[in-house]
Amino acid sequence: MSRKYNVAVAGATGNVGREMLRILEQRNFPTDRVHLLASSRSAGKKLLFRGREIVVEDLDTFDFSGIHLGLFSPGAAVSKIHAPRAGAAGCIVIDNTSFFRMDPEVPLVVPEVNPQAIAGYKTKNIIANPNCSTIQLVVALKPIHDAAIIKRVVVSTYQAVSGAGKEAMDELDGQLRHAMGLGGPVPPKKIKKQIAFNLVPQIDVFLENGYTKEEMKMVNETKKILDPNIRLTATCVRAPVFNSHSEAVTVETVKPLSPERARELLRKAPGVEVMDDPANLVYATPVDASGKDATFVSRIRADETVDNGLQMWVVADNLRKGAALNAVQIAEVVIRDHLR
Repeated sequence: MSRKYNVAVAGATGNVGREMLRILEQRNFPTDRVHLLASSRSAGKKLLFRGREIVVEDLDTFDFSGIHLGLFSPGAAVSKIHAPRAGAAGCIVIDNTSFFRMDPEVPLVVPEVNPQAIAGYKTKNIIANPNCSTIQLVVALKPIHDAAIIKRVVVSTYQAVSGAGKEAMDELDGQLRHAMGLGGPVPPKKIKKQIAFNLVPQIDVFLENGYTKEEMKMVNETKKILDPNIRLTATCVRAPVFNSHSEAVTVETVKPLSPERARELLRKAPGVEVMDDPANLVYATPVDASGKDATFVSRIRADETVDNGLQMWVVADNLRKGAALNAVQIAEVVIRDHLR
């Protein structure tokens, strides 16, 4: 009989936490006991997992002794407190928040890109899940970097409101309904400007260098995961889309790489699905990616403004590959290579 593991999901009632539960079930993750954790406000609620109701427990008072794996998505301030507490109790934490990502003692992992980094978890018993927009980017960049060495990336994102949580999704829904005469006005709250029928070039707060925190996450995380020598600049935009992030990516490489060769490499890359026949309207959109595990790459073409340049369009479900799926994939590598 194969070994089974005790798993705790922290932030279980949120968008990502619920998606984690779905993916654990869909991928038949070998669980024994499953504990669902959230704030005291949500404690006592019931969520379905594998056909049975599980009562949500209070994260503040939960004892992590005997828990093999913790999938965390409760917010950075909460993970700051409880991830080290869980790690000290022997639980291996896979944290989806931003708090530990740039900690030099915590591996930052995308399994298709740098699974070898997972071995570094033993210092703190914590593994960090990257930002959603970074994950899909590095999945697409990895085969190109291996073949031709990327020296510069310019990326513009078009990010779905689900990345800002349920309140942002409700805000977009309410503003759309108001525009159609089906409800009262919904002023901007979770998103800084009206999001319905609009684009908002701000995700997270602005920093002194003029970039937003989200943009600098992409810069710093890509360097940590893929290569510190890559130069990257990002513009992150919130789009009136409920789910799945899209990215326009320009890559400059050291060695020449034709679009045809790049397409071939991407087709063979783990976690990538190439949809690239624009003449026949074959290219990925957020609707195509929603609910799917793959990172979709489309419109692969030469950047004719530089000697060794490529452009591509990258789309992925931000709640799945951009968060919950990546965390579960990390957990799968942990139990395969480190908890046997």
